[in-house]
Amino acid sequence: MKILVTGTAGFIGFHVAQRLLERGDTVVGIDNLNDYYDVRLKYARLAQTGIDVKNVVYGQPVQSTLYAKYSFLKLDLIDKDKLVECFAANQFDAVCNLAAQAGVRYSLTNPDVYIDSNVKGFLNILECCRHFKINHLAYASSSSVYGLNKNMPFRESGAADHPVSLYAASKKANEMMAHTYSHLFGLRTTGLRFFTVYGPWGRPDMALFIFTKAIIEGTPVELFNNGNMRRDFTYIDDIVEGIVHVIDNPAASNQAWNPQKPDPCTSSAPFRLFNIGRGAPVNLVEFVDEIEHKLNIKAIRKYKPMQDGDVSETWADVSALDESVDYSPRVSVPMGISYFISWYKSFYGPMANNLTFEKAVTNA
Repeated sequence: MKILVTGTAGFIGFHVAQRLLERGDTVVGIDNLNDYYDVRLKYARLAQTGIDVKNVVYGQPVQSTLYAKYSFLKLDLIDKDKLVECFAANQFDAVCNLAAQAGVRYSLTNPDVYIDSNVKGFLNILECCRHFKINHLAYASSSSVYGLNKNMPFRESGAADHPVSLYAASKKANEMMAHTYSHLFGLRTTGLRFFTVYGPWGRPDMALFIFTKAIIEGTPVELFNNGNMRRDFTYIDDIVEGIVHVIDNPAASNQAWNPQKPDPCTSSAPFRLFNIGRGAPVNLVEFVDEIEHKLNIKAIRKYKPMQDGDVSETWADVSALDESVDYSPRVSVPMGISYFISWYKSFYGPMANNLTFEKAVTNA
């Protein structure tokens, strides 16, 4: 297949592009390379896929030197004209939209960027998929959509109508927008509600990265809600396998869908929503314990109250995804933490006591 993957300089998009290329697909990757976190990590990911980052210029494709079937295009989803050009120049079989402005806490202080990237940008993706007759759009949603819902584990059929951050609201909007296009234009859409993805090349604003860095550097590990937090940590390889299987199995209409008792995760239109997590939440204090054990360094712990926009627990029911595409997470949290720490030390140096990015590109 020929697949457009957005967000390929990002954590999940980088891994998805590699997996698709390794199995022989043709991939066009796009990313706007914004500065939400240090862009040198994003450029370093691109370099791993054979993209000469010195040649990256906005709107001009760069061919990989490692993968004959991979090219990268620096492009912002809100640039509709350039996005249309990208679709017109390629005949994509499927689109995997992973580009988005991430981060719950960042949305409290920078709300506009979430509307631009996650709503306007997603609308442009939908419009291009519609007009260029894309067979299937798989896209990133988030477990954050469950908001005030306390019914555990979270099920796709459960309530997701009370988000507690603009980030979550933007992801809920994506799901509703996708359904509209599925209903009106027959566009096959599948939304994936990610649950705390972690692993090598992960984002610096995520828990495992923050905790590892703090413990190595001897600075406090901040545990919010006084440490009474649980997260459904999911290793990147398990997530990637789930995404790839979803791409291969386009959404179909549910012939048994009842409008008098509407199931929110399926429809009479070719629309589907899935949780994608590990299905086994871990207490944050125990998570830190495991990082300490792997590093053989004691953490300095600082307990703090709950932050605005956060939730105390996430827990995915992944039975629907398992039933649909045989999704079965295999990597345990202790093993995943080991993999991450090995990458972290190799990337940032044996002592890993500062973030110099010496192994990343120097001209970013």
